Amino acid sequence: MTFESIPPDGKVFPGEYVLHEPTNEVVMCGAFNRDEDFIRAIGRGRSVKDKISNFKKIKLSADESRQRRKSRCKGCSGG
Repeated sequence: MTFESIPPDGKVFPGEYVLHEPTNEVVMCGAFNRDEDFIRAIGRGRSVKDKISNFKKIKLSADESRQRRKSRCKGCSGG
């Protein structure tokens, strides 16, 4: 797992997990607003609103992604 800066033309989607660097917590994005330069996220039962530059995207390796898909229940896998 690596963490990547959000590029100026990049986007974070609601429901996507990101790293909030000042608190060093993985949080779930709730709102992304490029014009006003903020991300509102939820982590550990509280809401966080901060500049986009204080967040990093989470990038999984191919092996980590494959392992994550294996661990889903049969109802989620479609088979």
